[in-house]
Amino acid sequence: MLNRIAIRALTLGLITAFSVAHAGTVAVVTSFPKELTEAYKKAFESRNPGVKIEILNKNTTAGIAYIKELPVGQRPDVMWASAPDAFEVLARDKFLQPAPEVKNPQAPAKVGNYPINDPENMYYGQALAGYGLMWNTRYMAANKVPAPKEWADLMRGEYFGHVAMSSPSRSGTTHLTVETILQGEGWEKGWSQLLQIAGNCAAVTDRSFAVPDGVNNGQFGVGLVIDFFGLAGKYSGYPVEFIYPSVTAVVPANIALVAGGKNPDEAKKFIAFTLSREGQELLFDPKISRLPILPNAAFGAKVPANYPDAHEIAKRAKVKFDSDLSSERYQVVVSLFDQQVTFRLKDLQAATKAIHEAERRVKAKPNAKASELIQQARSYAYSPLVSDSMIKDPKFLELFRMNKKDVAVAKQLTGLEDLWNSKAKANYEKARELAEQASALAR
Repeated sequence: MLNRIAIRALTLGLITAFSVAHAGTVAVVTSFPKELTEAYKKAFESRNPGVKIEILNKNTTAGIAYIKELPVGQRPDVMWASAPDAFEVLARDKFLQPAPEVKNPQAPAKVGNYPINDPENMYYGQALAGYGLMWNTRYMAANKVPAPKEWADLMRGEYFGHVAMSSPSRSGTTHLTVETILQGEGWEKGWSQLLQIAGNCAAVTDRSFAVPDGVNNGQFGVGLVIDFFGLAGKYSGYPVEFIYPSVTAVVPANIALVAGGKNPDEAKKFIAFTLSREGQELLFDPKISRLPILPNAAFGAKVPANYPDAHEIAKRAKVKFDSDLSSERYQVVVSLFDQQVTFRLKDLQAATKAIHEAERRVKAKPNAKASELIQQARSYAYSPLVSDSMIKDPKFLELFRMNKKDVAVAKQLTGLEDLWNSKAKANYEKARELAEQASALAR
C-alpha cells in the first residue's frame, strides 16, 4: 500500500512539475532564420524570467499543415512568417484568434495602401518586406556581368547561368516574389518573364536561404530574394548589393496567436514584445536587417546609415499587393512552377541556351526565316500552360483547394500535373529544336 501511495504521489509530482514547466513555454512556428529567432528569444527571455521560447522552424507551407493537424490544446502558440496569404488561410479556417491588446499604438495603419494589421485582429504586421535582387559585386566584375535594375534584365542572354532562385512550393518568400511579378506584369507577361529568368538560372534551390547564401559566397551572381536576405548580406560585410525593382510590393511579415494553443497568455506577451519599440529595434541588427513597421524617423540615430525606409519604398512601388488574389490561386501558382520549372529545369535551361545562341548568330548575320523560328521557339518555351482565362475560373481554382486526401481529387490533380509536366518537356524540346534550326540558317 505504501509503495502504491508513493508511486502515485511521485507520478502526480512529475505531472505537476511537467505542467508548471510547460506553462512557461511558448511554442513559435516560424520560417525565419536562426539569426532572427535567437535574437528575439534571448531578448524576451531575459526580460521575462520563467518563460521560455521554443522555436519550431518550418517553411510556411509545412507550418500551416503542422498547425492544422494538431488538436485544440496541443497546437503551438504563435505563427510568425513573411507570407500574408498564409495568415489569410489560417484565419479563414479558424486557426487564429484575435489579441488586439498586443498591438503597438504607434504603428501606422498602412504601408502604402496595404493594412499593417488584419482588420479583424487575427494577425499583426511585425516587420515589413519588399522583393528584389541581390548580387555579388566581385562575381559580377569577374564574369563581366552588369548589375541588374529590373526583373526583366535577368531575361537577357548575358545572365545565363549566373542567376539563382528558390521554388515557391518550398519557400513562402519566393512565392511572394513570384506573385508580385505576376500581379505587376499580368498573368501571361509575368509567366513569360519568370520562365525566361528561370531558364537563365544556374539552380532552383529547395530553401529560400540557399539563394542568399550562394550569392554571399560567390556561388551565384544574382539572386531573387526578399529584401532582408540581401540587406543582411550587405550590412554583414559581404560583397553584395541589393535593389528594389520598380515592380515590387511592400507587405507585412506577420505574427499571430494560434487558436487552441497551449499557452495563450505568455504567447501574447511574446507577440507584444516583437511589436514594441524595443522589439522593433532588434530588426536593425546587421544579421537580421529587416524593415520595421514604424517609420525610420521614429528610431532616430539607431537607424543605420542609408537604411531603406519601407514606407518610402511603398510610395513608389508599382504593385499594390492583393493577398486575397494570391491566396485564391496559391496552389495553382506553386504547382505550375514546379511542373514547368523545378522538375524540368534542365530542359528549360537547354532550350534557353539554344535560343540565346540563335539570337546571337542572327544578330551577327540577319536572317528573316531564322528570326521567325526564334519567335516560335520563344512561344513554346516561355508560355504558361494555364491561360489567363483559366486562372480566373472559380471551378478550376476550387479543384486545387479541395481535400487532396479524397482519392478522386488526388487522382484528378495528379493527372493534371502529369499532363503539365509532359507538355512542358515537349515544349522545351520543340523550342530547342527550332532554335537550333535558326542557328543553322544564320551560319
